[in-house]
Amino acid sequence: MQLEESLTQGAKAMGLALEPGCAQQLVAYVRLLERWAGTHNLTAVRDPQEMIGRHLLDSLAVLPYLRGPQVIDVGTGAGLPGIPLACASPDLQFTLLDSNRKKLAFVRQAVHALSLRNVAVVAARVEDFRSERKFATLVSRAFASIPDMLAACGHLAGPDTRILAMKGVLPREELAHMPPSFQVIDVIALEIPGLDAERHLVIITPRRKE
Repeated sequence: MQLEESLTQGAKAMGLALEPGCAQQLVAYVRLLERWAGTHNLTAVRDPQEMIGRHLLDSLAVLPYLRGPQVIDVGTGAGLPGIPLACASPDLQFTLLDSNRKKLAFVRQAVHALSLRNVAVVAARVEDFRSERKFATLVSRAFASIPDMLAACGHLAGPDTRILAMKGVLPREELAHMPPSFQVIDVIALEIPGLDAERHLVIITPRRKE
C-alpha cells in the first residue's frame, strides 16, 4: 500500500491522474522488477521504494507530451518508459523495441502479468527494424546520445513524428551536434518527486523540407 500511495501522490504532484487500476498494475510491475532484477541485470536499483521515483515517475513525466495513436519506445530495456506509459495511456498503441532478448523475456512476462493489451514487444536492433506505419511518437530513455539516437532511428520518423529524448543533465554538447535534418522544438526541465537529480526532456521533430 505504501508503494501505491507513493506512486499516486507523486503522479498527483506532477499533475497526472492515473487511470483506475494503473497504480496497482505499476506496483505489481515494480515487484516483478525487484524479483527479476538480479538474475537479468535489469536495473541497478534494488529498493522498490526507490524504483517508484527513479523508474515509474521518471517515465510518467513524459506522459503529457505523447502523441498517438502509435508510440515506439526505442531501447526499452526492462520496459522503461514504455510499460508505465502504456499503463497510463490505454488508448495508445505501444511498441517496445530492444535487441536484448534476456531483458525482453522479462518485458513479455510483465506485459502478460499486467494484462497490457496495447503493447507489442519486438526483439530487434533499431537500425534493422522496419514498420509499415510511421510512429506519432518515438521515445527513448538512456539509449544513446541524441545524434546517435537520431542516426539509428530516424527512419522510423515521419514528417510529423515527435521524438522525446529523456535525459539527465542538460545535454548541451549533444544538442550542438544535432543532424541538420532534425530540429529541437523544446527542452523541458522535469521535476520528479522523490528523485534528487536533474532530468530533462528534449523534444525533437524532423525538419520540414522547404
